[in-house]
Amino acid sequence: MAKRARAVRWGVPVAAVAVVAAAVGTGPVIAAVRSEPSLPDRTAEQLLAEVARTWQNGRMPQMSGTIVETASLGLPALPGMSGLSGPPGSSGASPLSLLSGSHQLKIWYAGENRFRLMLPGEMSETDVIANGGTVWMWDSAANTATRLTAPAATGGGPDGAFPMRPGPGSPMRPGASSFATPEQAARQALNAAGTDTAISVGENVTVAGRAAYQIVLTPKAADSLIKDIRVALDGEKLMPLRVQVHAKGAAEPVFEVGFESLSFTAPAPENFSFTPPHGAKVEQGTAAPPAGHRPEAVAEAHDRGRVVGSGWDSVLVTSLPGVTGQKQDGQKQDDKGRDGVDIAALLDGVKAAATPVSGQWGSGRLLRTKVVSILITDDGRLLAGAVTPEALYRAAVR
Repeated sequence: MAKRARAVRWGVPVAAVAVVAAAVGTGPVIAAVRSEPSLPDRTAEQLLAEVARTWQNGRMPQMSGTIVETASLGLPALPGMSGLSGPPGSSGASPLSLLSGSHQLKIWYAGENRFRLMLPGEMSETDVIANGGTVWMWDSAANTATRLTAPAATGGGPDGAFPMRPGPGSPMRPGASSFATPEQAARQALNAAGTDTAISVGENVTVAGRAAYQIVLTPKAADSLIKDIRVALDGEKLMPLRVQVHAKGAAEPVFEVGFESLSFTAPAPENFSFTPPHGAKVEQGTAAPPAGHRPEAVAEAHDRGRVVGSGWDSVLVTSLPGVTGQKQDGQKQDDKGRDGVDIAALLDGVKAAATPVSGQWGSGRLLRTKVVSILITDDGRLLAGAVTPEALYRAAVR
């Protein structure tokens, strides 16, 4: 794969790095805090520069380990959300199921074209296995093996989430491709950091037995519900080991994804061998890049709404034709999202759990969690952001 392609998949965009560097540069140079475990002192500027170089060279060390994602966003038990995690024993949980509880991902990585990712379930598992030019997705719950054909520009390698997603018509469930890794979460956090962010170096920590630095991103915006985001970087490899999101007023992280165990040794070759079991259904699929990297995903996001404000104060404003404000009594809708989620049922659940509110902007219902506020207006709009309700109300009158 060309070096430029690797940089696109792994690197923080140069503009984002510049913004972060500028934000750090507006204040005094911040020295690392001395603590256990002991690591050489590095400033925030030095750590950010070294992480950017590591990502831009597009190379990851050989490794194997277990990643755990834990979410405690304070979401209520919403009517209409039952069954979103799939049938009993299913390994293909809905992306919405990742918004609560703990979930595990196992990874074996020997190179861009030799890796394995496994999402275990209670009684089943979903795997992505790449071995040279062959890529398989295995869903034991469905007893289905899909051999993937990757477009020439896609390439391989764990790109933050599952590196390859089944294309349209694939039988694979969506949960596996929605699992975030520390690498992806760290890129998103650093991309969000701008001049409205205070950036510092926190106490050194130990993650998966590895000594790590901590970069702390603290929003300056008064309306942000986020207290800070802490990115733990391996002291030797300078790759993200863990990302924690802390909400204002919450003692524990509302979201955390990090390595529970990690070894920087070459995985055994048998980890990349796969033969469909006897009796399994074998199908052909097409791999696609993760949603955030596809041009059509960007266009689709623009079609769905607009963003009011910037940085940590950003609010998504979108209309919901045919779902909110336009559904007639007694009319049943079958509006499924691309991941199989019943959008109409989900919105009905949000509205049922939300509180009636009104103001200059109109009337509607408000749902507030530890880190996200959602406003559904009676005229068919949805506003959401990691901000206070007051920020949503201001955006609703623009």
